[in-house]
Amino acid sequence: MKRFIAALFVFVLLAGLLLAQRRYYGGGGWGGSDNLRTARELPSGSTGTPVWTNTKGFERDVFTFARVRYGSSYGGYRRSGGWATDLPDSDLNLSYRLQQMTSMKVDPDGRIVRLTDPDLGDFPWLYIVEPGNLFFGEVEVLALRKYLQNGGFVMFDDFWGDSAWQRVEREMKRVLPERSFVELPLDHPLYRSVFEIKSKGQVPNIRTGHESQYTGVTWEDHHDGDTREVHHRVIFDDKGRIMAFATHNTDNGDGWEREGESAYYFENFSEKISYPLGINIIFYVMTH
Repeated sequence: MKRFIAALFVFVLLAGLLLAQRRYYGGGGWGGSDNLRTARELPSGSTGTPVWTNTKGFERDVFTFARVRYGSSYGGYRRSGGWATDLPDSDLNLSYRLQQMTSMKVDPDGRIVRLTDPDLGDFPWLYIVEPGNLFFGEVEVLALRKYLQNGGFVMFDDFWGDSAWQRVEREMKRVLPERSFVELPLDHPLYRSVFEIKSKGQVPNIRTGHESQYTGVTWEDHHDGDTREVHHRVIFDDKGRIMAFATHNTDNGDGWEREGESAYYFENFSEKISYPLGINIIFYVMTH
């Protein structure tokens, strides 16, 4: 009897561990996240998110922050890494600031999309975060190629070091073999579309940023290559339209997500760098 009870205890313990692992790493991720459609469905991971509404009957006549859900070794929703980094606060905070600082009306919920979704073309602006381990399946390559060639746009953000850059460059070569990234010069009109941006500022994560008032360090030093220099690289189409924008060696998403956690961080990184750049990118892309 004792052996039976001991064996039953071990079985229940292992079953619980397997279920927890499945919830976190695979299947639906936390809370069945395969069904996540909007950022608004998730609880804040920071200091809360703003709430607003748009005129009834015009809900679709708005800009929507659309985050791409891409494959990873973990599968499900993880707030701390991969496609879901900084979700939902970064998406909703930037969406609110965009509506606050421009004449654009913005979706208060945001969207989470896959490149294979049939309604992908309804969202002219896509955001891909932490793409340092990005890999597109063949169907995704074809879908993103069609999307970009039909007028869509994608932004890559929060990736550091040489190998992470090489991964993004390699994947986009699969999508657009005939095109390459080039550094966007500061005299490009995008940098004056809403705010005047005179330098490519670096946004660190919240911890590094808060400590930078004492250390002066704003870069992540656990990656290969020199991460002190920020790059804004773009891919143009034949008419000079920006199809892709990659902000390398900087973490704009944390600047949007963590704005309420540290006055120093907000004043020096959110307010001065990440919000002006994010708003300028969206405004310029949506009007050109």
